[in-house]
Amino acid sequence: MRLSIHHDTTYRYEDQVRASIQYLRLTPQESHRQRVLDWQLQLPRPAHALRDAYGNILHVLTLDEPHESIVITAHGHVEIDDSDECEDDPASPLPFLRGTRLTRADATLGEYAREQCGERRDREALLGLMHDLNQRIAYSPGSTRVDSTAAEAFAAGQGVCQDHAHAFLACARSLGVPARYVSGYLYTDSAEHLASHAWAEAWLDDGWYSFDVTNCLGRPERHLKLAVGLDYLDACPVRGMRRGGGCEQMHAHVRVAPGQQQQAQQQQ
Repeated sequence: MRLSIHHDTTYRYEDQVRASIQYLRLTPQESHRQRVLDWQLQLPRPAHALRDAYGNILHVLTLDEPHESIVITAHGHVEIDDSDECEDDPASPLPFLRGTRLTRADATLGEYAREQCGERRDREALLGLMHDLNQRIAYSPGSTRVDSTAAEAFAAGQGVCQDHAHAFLACARSLGVPARYVSGYLYTDSAEHLASHAWAEAWLDDGWYSFDVTNCLGRPERHLKLAVGLDYLDACPVRGMRRGGGCEQMHAHVRVAPGQQQQAQQQQ
């Protein structure tokens, strides 16, 4: 299917920011399952484009003059092929066995993963884990922070798609299965879950298989991938640093729709 994306991110500051730098992973890559028809970034000034350590397309936006706001817009059209269940990758999956502060399994989460999967490390076992995590961690916007860990979300029993992905990664890696965080967009008929989305992928035998805990989806049917990494910090669409500015307000608005139609889904 063809997806139309329009993603605005606006930062406003209490005082003038003296200088800032933004790392943007807002550009999808070509792959066997997604064909980029057109894609544009609208930025306050030209950004430096490169590839990061995970192969993601990264734009570095540097503003070295005083400013009180930043507006970043990404939009375009991508054709999604939902016929393949997994994604090949010539790179070794082994780096994705490494835990991070956000995805490290504590004793409780590690024991839970072993109880769920036993000695099995196949796709069916991980699909069962995905479904159970969906029930264990209720989708509850505002219940966690961007720096909440997988163990914290699991203990609280609530979170958002970021927490679902982190908890799955923690469990899979504790079982010796390479797993990575994915950021991107999801087209859904429901307004319950936001269009700007996160899910997980696990390496099983011959490729990367998707596990969307939030929606209990084991196939990337309506998912448009932007970036991958060990956790949210590696793959989030926008991440930056600044000098000055005081309090910050961030507003993001995402529209994901089939073809040229536009169906609004809003994130604040």
